[in-house]
Amino acid sequence: MSQQQESPTGDAHTTIAELRDLVQQFVDEREWSVYHSPKNLAMSIAIEAAELMEHFQWIDAEAASAVADDPQKRAAAGEELADVVGYCLAMAGALKLDLAETVRAKMLRNHAKYPARAYRGKPSYERPAELNGDES
Repeated sequence: MSQQQESPTGDAHTTIAELRDLVQQFVDEREWSVYHSPKNLAMSIAIEAAELMEHFQWIDAEAASAVADDPQKRAAAGEELADVVGYCLAMAGALKLDLAETVRAKMLRNHAKYPARAYRGKPSYERPAELNGDES
């Protein structure tokens, strides 16, 4: 959705709980809860993530960014992303996790683990010397 026109069902107006309910209702109507064990959901998340990655395989960063400007490619990638998010919401339900609290807690740990002053402009795998106690 463009920035000029916000959908009444878009991100700004939809709660995580509403999305969880939407996914759960879909599952319940088909009696698929029996298949939604944490193991199966974890596998489904990985499978759908791989399908999302296929849209970006073998293209460079510039072409990958351009997917957002191509309505067909963006929609196709969005379909796979929706599958990933749907399975993540189902996993949160299966594990009885409050997703908002879980994400907030993880971000607090990430803030401590990757302080902005040390990691600004650096990938997370490049541990700054100042955090190693190594000044060389």
